[in-house]
Amino acid sequence: MTRIKIVLSLFCFVLLVSCSEKKSVESMNDEQLRAYADELAHKFIIADGHVDFPERLKEKKIVLTEETKSIVLSDIGGEFDYERSKKGGLTSPFMSIYIPSSYQKQNDWGKTFADSLINNVLAIVSLFPDKFALANTPSEVEANFKAGKISLPMGMENGAPIGNDLANVKYFYDRGIRYITLTHSKDNQICDSSGDTTRTWGGLSPFGREVVTEMNRVGIMVDISHVDDSTFYQVMKHTKVPCIASHSSCRAFAPTVRRDMTDDMIKKLGENGGVMMINYYNAFIDSAVVNRNKVNREKLNALLIEKGIAATDALAKPIIEQFKKENPSLKSDINMVVNHIDRVVQLAGIDHVGIGSDFDGVDGDLPTGLEDVSTYPNLIYTLLKRGYTEEDIEKICYKNLWRVWNAVEQTASGS
Repeated sequence: MTRIKIVLSLFCFVLLVSCSEKKSVESMNDEQLRAYADELAHKFIIADGHVDFPERLKEKKIVLTEETKSIVLSDIGGEFDYERSKKGGLTSPFMSIYIPSSYQKQNDWGKTFADSLINNVLAIVSLFPDKFALANTPSEVEANFKAGKISLPMGMENGAPIGNDLANVKYFYDRGIRYITLTHSKDNQICDSSGDTTRTWGGLSPFGREVVTEMNRVGIMVDISHVDDSTFYQVMKHTKVPCIASHSSCRAFAPTVRRDMTDDMIKKLGENGGVMMINYYNAFIDSAVVNRNKVNREKLNALLIEKGIAATDALAKPIIEQFKKENPSLKSDINMVVNHIDRVVQLAGIDHVGIGSDFDGVDGDLPTGLEDVSTYPNLIYTLLKRGYTEEDIEKICYKNLWRVWNAVEQTASGS
């Protein structure tokens, strides 16, 4: 009887704590709730699965040195820098080592290009050892977080630089790559892409199966963002460890976007133990916005044709400006991003969703309220308003990804 009383008392205590937490959030006014969201953004590690800052440096032809290093601290026209990261609580952005599909046609499949991007990430850490640190494991991120530093783990977007040499999987692991997106916008030597119509392999190539096995063996997470549906399902059958979608969204909200994941794919990724990290790009999160903007572009082109003016002509500039003033481009907003999070939770569970913004990779075409890396508190605020708990939010911020990353590391080490 005593044991029963103890168990009941503990149950009541847990229930009371749970209810008091919910009540405290519900009793907050808007200002208090935003302050609470900001507190959580800095209390938890925030791991963003995909930030294209290395690509932005490359676009601007910037090689980081003592003379150019100040651009890392404040805005260079993109969405990521140190000051805004600190403001938003971002502590573990995966630096995307993005390899355009055009490099697949070169002799080394983009390996030299990949190395140049990795070198720029290494330079950030070298130039700012008090602010940034490398991180090859979750525990290293945690240590950096305690030291007040922003971790810069790396993921390679497009496995093309592996070439036809399986040894390059270990080569890139040794260089700090901790996930590889198997392909990008075109089929490569590994698999078919969602952005291609060739269907070269009907999913994974024979070599691609070896690559997935080797990634499992070495300890690199398999990223299925950008792959064709057939590739996805074959990876799910072939992999021995959970996978990630480092920056993907739900096709239910953008039915024509093959880049997004179907409900069944989301369920399968959950069954695999994996994590889907939500991409913010307007075109991936809301078909209504995309379709409306497409109509506006067609109307503008028709107007210019009617006037016999090319879009590049000087006379076209005031016409284009006036048209855009009268027909502004639509953007989605933060609520649509949380709708995507909600859907993954409904389909796969709270343990299988995370953040993969694609900051610096979508030319600023981002939803209102999530314009740059200072805005993670806005996301947390919206999650709180939807009824997500601290524990839920901590999972979304990093713990779900940690579970996969640790599982991949442990399998590779044989532990």
